[in-house]
Amino acid sequence: MADYKEKMISSKKIYDGRIINLRVDEVTLPDGKTSKREIVEYAGAVAVVPINEKGELLLVRQYRYAVGETLLEIPAGKIEPGEDYASSAGRELTEETGYEAGNMKHLISFYSTPGFTNEQIHLFLAADLSLKKQNLDEDEFIDVETVSLKQATEMIMSGKIRDAKSVAGILTALKFLEDK
Repeated sequence: MADYKEKMISSKKIYDGRIINLRVDEVTLPDGKTSKREIVEYAGAVAVVPINEKGELLLVRQYRYAVGETLLEIPAGKIEPGEDYASSAGRELTEETGYEAGNMKHLISFYSTPGFTNEQIHLFLAADLSLKKQNLDEDEFIDVETVSLKQATEMIMSGKIRDAKSVAGILTALKFLEDK
C-alpha cells in the first residue's frame, strides 16, 4: 500500500475565533510537489439520537444561517474544554430539548468533513428520557418535534432531513437498535 501522507512545511493562523480557527498549511505531497491546505480547526462535537418511551425520535428544528434554511436535526453541539463526551452529549440534549437521559450509549465517532476540517463528532443514543427544562443558549431558537424512526428514515430518503450528522446518527441508531 502506497504512503500518501502529506508533510507540513509551514502553517499560518489566519483567524482565531470563538468557535473555529482557520489556518493555511503548506505541505509536501507524496510526489514531492507542494500545495496549500486550508484547515478549519474545531474542538469537536457531540450529537445525540434521543428515543422516548414510545420509541419516537426527538428532533430539533432550527434556522441555520450558513445554509439559509430551517433544518430538522438531531440535538448536537460543541464539546466544552475539559468536558468528557458523554457529559457534553447529556448537556446538549437537555439544553436543546429539555430532556435528560437516564441511559446514554456511545455509538460511533466520525469526521464530519475531513477535506477541510478536523471536526470529529461523537454520536450517542439517549434513552430513558425524563422531561426537565429546555435551557437554550441566548442565540438559539429551537422547536422540538417527535417522529417515529420509520418516519425519520423516510424523511432522510425524501430530503427532508439533510444534515450529515443527523443522517449518520439516525441510520446508525436504527442499525444499532435493529441488531440489539
